[in-house]
Amino acid sequence: MIKKLVLVFIAMFAIQSYAQEGTASPYSFYGIGSLKFKGTVENRSMGGISVFSDSIHINLSNPASYGSKNIEAYNNESRPVKFAIGGGHTNSKLKSDTSSDEVNSTTFDYLAMSFPIGKFGLGLGLIPYTSVGYKLESLNDDNELYSQFRGEGGVNKAYTSLGYMVNNKLSLGVDFGFNFGNIKNNTIQYVYTNEGDLAQYQSREDNRSDLTGITLNFGAIYKTVLSNGFELTTSLTYRPKTNLTSKNSRTFNTIVINPVNGNELVVNSIEANLEGQGLKETKLALPSKLSLGAGLGQPNRWFVGAEYTLLNTSKFSNVLYESSDSAGNVKYKNASTVSVGGFYIPDYNSFSSYLKRVVYRAGVRFEGTGLNINDENINEFGISFGVGLPMGSASAFSNANFGFEFGKKGTTSQNLIQENFINLQLSLSFNARWFQRQKFN
Repeated sequence: MIKKLVLVFIAMFAIQSYAQEGTASPYSFYGIGSLKFKGTVENRSMGGISVFSDSIHINLSNPASYGSKNIEAYNNESRPVKFAIGGGHTNSKLKSDTSSDEVNSTTFDYLAMSFPIGKFGLGLGLIPYTSVGYKLESLNDDNELYSQFRGEGGVNKAYTSLGYMVNNKLSLGVDFGFNFGNIKNNTIQYVYTNEGDLAQYQSREDNRSDLTGITLNFGAIYKTVLSNGFELTTSLTYRPKTNLTSKNSRTFNTIVINPVNGNELVVNSIEANLEGQGLKETKLALPSKLSLGAGLGQPNRWFVGAEYTLLNTSKFSNVLYESSDSAGNVKYKNASTVSVGGFYIPDYNSFSSYLKRVVYRAGVRFEGTGLNINDENINEFGISFGVGLPMGSASAFSNANFGFEFGKKGTTSQNLIQENFINLQLSLSFNARWFQRQKFN
């Protein structure tokens, strides 16, 4: 019987190969991995809120943001073409009741573009949606290595968004996403001789799932100026439940483990008859998601907002791995997140002081991940800070954004693992006016 679950080692991944291996969390063992996408660096620096949107920053969470007002600096005739790229680095200190470790991961987070088309706005982008990356070991009652679990991969999303500004207050939008990726994992069950030595031959089970599917996400943003000159912003996004197609394979291997370097040599392999079990191609349910947000502020000066997100993960299902999940005493409940955050700009149009044009951001979030392991809910908490640094003159709209978040996930109760993490994020946002109306005297 598994007595302890201890993280022993997860390698640091280079950004070039990190489109699918973007986590160092042991909790990516469950489902289709840890949720990777949490918004742009600007959003994450404000606790993850996406209720705020403007004409010079891309909002990847709400497609209605692509349909926005023209900006005054362009004589109210157009909006800039926007290009954004973001990535980050995470350091996590992991601990259980009996041990601790430290892991790092470097990630690519998003690549996006936005084009104004009159009252419409078009968005294109690529987002790593979930990530799997773990190496876990379980020990038996004699404190000997019993099982080893390894996994890598994840799901990515390529999307096209369309937003439309119905009037000066209301914008609507929809994005169409194509999800793709694969998840690979293997399990080694260790066998010992009567003398307590590791046996010459061990067994390893390899699983692979290639995932594809379509998702839709609908959004709305409503802004209105109150009598005191403040601007009230409300937002809503909804993603209906959908299915991913999973094409699966499973192989049982007899292996020999090199005692010096740990390399595994496959001696014999047998492919499982998944087709006969009805598991060769399965459907994996992606749960529905609803977000509601509201905020108050003064345009180009300050903003404070809050957002609530509900992810219907109690409906999550993955037929291929149901047996292994139940063996680990895992349940899926509805996930929810409460985020509060905002920003402050001393003087966005200052020509005399660069620091007055800097955007200062902060926020906090409380997240119930929806995972329940050994009757313990896996929760996450984070506090974030960030700055937006203008690039160029006061009339330019490009910027570099730095974010910092620290928090914790999980618990050491019930032989589980607690993560204490620090996230460092960086994004570059380039804005340019490509389309101009010609004027003749």
